[in-house]
Amino acid sequence: MSVIEKVSSISNELSEILEFASVNEVIKADFDNYLKTIGAYRESEVKIRSILVSYVFERILNENKDTVFSLYLNDKKLDAHRKSLVKAFQESMNTVFEVVSVKKNAFELYNLVNEKNYTVIPLVKMSHLRGIYKGTFMLARIFCFENEYYLLEVGEVMSTLKKDEMLKLAVAKIIEEPERVYADNIDKYKEIEQELKHFNKKFVECFETDEVVTMNTAADNIIASFNDYCFEENADAQSIRAMIEHPETYGYSQIAEFNNSYSNYLENSLAGFSSHSKRYDVGIIYDSELGLYVVPFWGTLCNIFESDDYKNIEGYIECVKQFIENDKMPANLLLRLNNRYPEFLNRVNEIYNSEFTFDELLNKFKAHFLNNKIFSPTSVLYSSKAFSDLMGYIPVFEKKKSAAKPAVKPGRNDLCPCGSGKKYKKCCGMV
Repeated sequence: MSVIEKVSSISNELSEILEFASVNEVIKADFDNYLKTIGAYRESEVKIRSILVSYVFERILNENKDTVFSLYLNDKKLDAHRKSLVKAFQESMNTVFEVVSVKKNAFELYNLVNEKNYTVIPLVKMSHLRGIYKGTFMLARIFCFENEYYLLEVGEVMSTLKKDEMLKLAVAKIIEEPERVYADNIDKYKEIEQELKHFNKKFVECFETDEVVTMNTAADNIIASFNDYCFEENADAQSIRAMIEHPETYGYSQIAEFNNSYSNYLENSLAGFSSHSKRYDVGIIYDSELGLYVVPFWGTLCNIFESDDYKNIEGYIECVKQFIENDKMPANLLLRLNNRYPEFLNRVNEIYNSEFTFDELLNKFKAHFLNNKIFSPTSVLYSSKAFSDLMGYIPVFEKKKSAAKPAVKPGRNDLCPCGSGKKYKKCCGMV
């Protein structure tokens, strides 16, 4: 099949899916509510059509995790070719790119999230994509079909002067879905795995355990000091352990600063725990398989499962539900609690008025983690060039790629060999 025939096939299938979404009763009702929720119900037909495209690719319709694609596949009798095309749509990537070059019938794009280059064929004529040139940035959706990548939609285009904004968006996407970084980049996956082994060893060496509970006022300094400990040969682990502030009481409450909205998650995360107005306990946990987790109210959560008078712990029901239902908390942490506390499952079932087995609990609330290996957002950020670039530690990726790897590892306070002008510990040697 020629490229022209493929493009035609892709366009036709996407049109069929959009038409299906427009007439299917379940999808149509949900889409109408979605438009009202985002305040777009009275938008023009052209704008609503554009919103529908994003909706089709992103929307989870119900507790059964149905999508427009799954309903479409169940409703239509498709041949193998069309089924494979729908599956390719399902696995599309909506992410942040820098335009490396513009070719006659394709773009060469660099993915700021997974640090990989893609040659993508647009589904419209190149003349319809004026204003996209080398050095510009775009928020776009691409997908792979029969070993070729296609540009499905362009959500936003920004000039080189807006690089910081696009880096910020890339980092927000990493925090939201850390698996984006390595899902299509096996080299990055291996790099992160190697880093995890190193940092896990250093964590246990530093704290003499894989889990620390402290107060939020101390958490930032402890994490920063541990970062230094990973590279300073003469760093004093005992002085780092002395920073731990053990909680005197436990209890759960809502923290105003916790806001996971797309626009301000990064700012609030980078501000640190010590900036929060309330004092509360924080768990700093190193999972050997997935990496570093910093979990608010972890000490309170543990007390709920180990204390006989757990019902006297303030907000105990909300604390358990927040942890169980939080889609950022991995199945590994539930397994840790279940293995440690004999009463874990009994108390969860009491709170939910249920009779879950542990496997049923995982399948209901943590199925995504069971089907995918998802490293912790913190650990993935440590290996992200976009995050380092955003924080001002390293130069743009073109310079970074051209830097020769030093034959001998430089000292922490030496100038970084990548040419950034920064000290090694604040550049390529950053954890």
